[in-house]
Amino acid sequence: MRRIPTLAVAVTATTMLALTACGGGGGFGSSSATQNTKKGPVKLTVMIGSSGAPETAAVKEAAAAWASKSGNTVEVIAASDLGQQLGQAFASSSPPDVFYTDASKIGTYAKAGNLFPYGDQVKDAGFVDSLVQAFTYDGKFYCAPKDSSTLALEINTDMWKAAGLTEADYPKDWAGLESVATKLTKGNVTGLVIGNDINRSGAFMKQAGGWVVTDGKMSADAPGNLQGLQEVQKLMRAGVLKFNTQTKPSSGWGGEAFGKGLAAMTMEGNWIAGGMKDFPNIKYTTVELPAGPAGKGTLMFTNCWGIAAKSPNQTTAVDLVKSLITPEQQMKFADAFGVMPSTTQGLQQFGEKYPDSKAFVAGAAYGQGPVNLAGLDDVVSKFNSQLGTMTGTSGDPKAWLSDLQKNGNAALGG
Repeated sequence: MRRIPTLAVAVTATTMLALTACGGGGGFGSSSATQNTKKGPVKLTVMIGSSGAPETAAVKEAAAAWASKSGNTVEVIAASDLGQQLGQAFASSSPPDVFYTDASKIGTYAKAGNLFPYGDQVKDAGFVDSLVQAFTYDGKFYCAPKDSSTLALEINTDMWKAAGLTEADYPKDWAGLESVATKLTKGNVTGLVIGNDINRSGAFMKQAGGWVVTDGKMSADAPGNLQGLQEVQKLMRAGVLKFNTQTKPSSGWGGEAFGKGLAAMTMEGNWIAGGMKDFPNIKYTTVELPAGPAGKGTLMFTNCWGIAAKSPNQTTAVDLVKSLITPEQQMKFADAFGVMPSTTQGLQQFGEKYPDSKAFVAGAAYGQGPVNLAGLDDVVSKFNSQLGTMTGTSGDPKAWLSDLQKNGNAALGG
């Protein structure tokens, strides 16, 4: 199932400890925060934003296995609109005990006092460093990263061969990308089609040494950001790159353009494996994104297992989460619905089992996580709206970045 992640600024990756009955804690250190807990067997509620039936079934199976061992019970709720339903639940007196939390929402939820910061209890699980940063806000590691995804370059192998290209031509830098995109653009086929917001163009910004936020402060005006967006516009001007909304017919995302044969290459995450099941006749390979002037760069997307500040079952909830972040359980999730583990050990196992995904796994070592500061949602949304209008001959990335810097500082009170 495709994922269209929202932007946040930092990103995120486990070992396990024996489960204890009746919700007892233990392992991965102990929390310095006060924990609410009920004595004896309790019922936990878990709310998820599911990609489909396989994901829902996998989470229910994992929760049931833990419940059977611990003597507790778990109800898993697949939300139809996770953000809206969580907002309503936080306003009530009884939010779900455990819930998916997108990295971009950590600052918002933490600042509002909706999250129980239990990260110190799972800090020794072996998470990828960038994922820990994605779920750290105001110096506190709030929750266990549940998965990870990175962007890579998908290549239509039939079109590649037809253009006279070989494995030796896989682009290693921007110049290489420009060259192959030109050779692959023909008729109604565009060399490279990507999504029309920062969740794709942002990879070019990162490759040029930029990013929206650095050390908790706006850095949209950093030179690398402009250089990255100018590279995107340069490719557009040459007619070898389009946003998904600019293809004819228009595409819902880069993966759709790729699947319909409108794009010879696209930049998507490991969720593309699910999306390409709708296009079984397309043969493709995946390689790491080309490096930019500042080196390799990709974007990472993730969720964590949030625990409610109002939950009366926090100790038990932490114990459940510990069972969900073991390498064994994360690999079961990977097998069921394609998501990558969030720990270095889990990622190693994933890469060994799924060698076709090695480019995604490699990206975890240098990926940039989402912007997770509170108050920036509207600011980034405006920037995305501006970015989506860019063509090879129109649009002013420098002005847009200036607006992003100014509006971001205002939103952050800086």
